[in-house]
Amino acid sequence: MSDAWLEEITWTADGLVPVIAQEEGSGRVLMFAWMNRESLALTVREGRAVYWSRSRGKLWRKGEESGNVQRVKEIRLDCDNDVLLLTIEQLGGIACHTGRHSCFYKVLDNEGWRTADPVLKDPQQIYSKPS
Repeated sequence: MSDAWLEEITWTADGLVPVIAQEEGSGRVLMFAWMNRESLALTVREGRAVYWSRSRGKLWRKGEESGNVQRVKEIRLDCDNDVLLLTIEQLGGIACHTGRHSCFYKVLDNEGWRTADPVLKDPQQIYSKPS
């Protein structure tokens, strides 16, 4: 496959495109992230989500530290060619660095933001920092 399909995407001035990861089967939105050309091409080649971490300034293979890999089932581009939707299988059942299934775990009610989803695994057990 040539890289011509990458040219159809409307990239930001920083060379990024927003990406929504949606769980296959449930349809639940698990997270939002960014990709650049390289990370998107790697995602297609490897069949797993590879994002661009703006805070770290580097490629980020989802699950490289936690083991909670996102296996990509389908990639869609929106009508304006500026947002990607990944249909994924979330291995390990945890997408959020807080140890929850989804990054969208807060719900707005009359009192403000309320945590609606439980922590499935303590993040300190998921992410170990080398000594």
